[in-house]
Amino acid sequence: MEVLRRSSVFAAEVMEVFDRSPTDKELVSQAKALCRDYINSRLIRAGVSWSKPEHNAPVPGGKLAEVSAILLRLGDELEYIRPTVYRNIARQLNISLHSETVVTDAFLAVAAQIFTAGITWGKVVSLYAVAAGLAVDCVRHAQPAMVHTIVDCLGEFVRKTLVTWLKRRGGWADITKCVVNTDPSLRSHWLVAAVCSFGHFLKTIFFVLLPER
Repeated sequence: MEVLRRSSVFAAEVMEVFDRSPTDKELVSQAKALCRDYINSRLIRAGVSWSKPEHNAPVPGGKLAEVSAILLRLGDELEYIRPTVYRNIARQLNISLHSETVVTDAFLAVAAQIFTAGITWGKVVSLYAVAAGLAVDCVRHAQPAMVHTIVDCLGEFVRKTLVTWLKRRGGWADITKCVVNTDPSLRSHWLVAAVCSFGHFLKTIFFVLLPER
């Protein structure tokens, strides 16, 4: 939790790059900062924090805060549509949380499957929801160190798979267009598509990962 909360300390540095064309490294740093905030939000909601919160911890500001808030808002909608899909991820994948290799392979396998048919913001939100759901599982099973492994895995996946797509859209701030002048029914449509796809991917990955238990 301390490391997750520490992300807000360097948030000011991260958000500065929203005002210009971000580099690959900056996009990955932003992705990981957003992931820490997303996971921290879900851990607080689940009531499974494992260390005493820091007092008077600074919060993200500017465009980074806006992006984080929208990501969480879209995540809320996604999880509301199918409340069970993004919970108990480890049990659905039938994996052990005691092996870093197993957790890493499982997360990257699911991530790769989510984006097999292309990249959309709905799928990006789904990726963060998976990361957070798996992180909650890890903390509940006394494996808090795995949370940081998940954040690093997401960052590496973004570097290899999503950076080019993000740069074409000007960076993470493009996600704000998902909730500006958008018909709620249309937004729900692409969120439903993301969650239905993920449900199918879970079944596929279950059989892929079964021998790795």
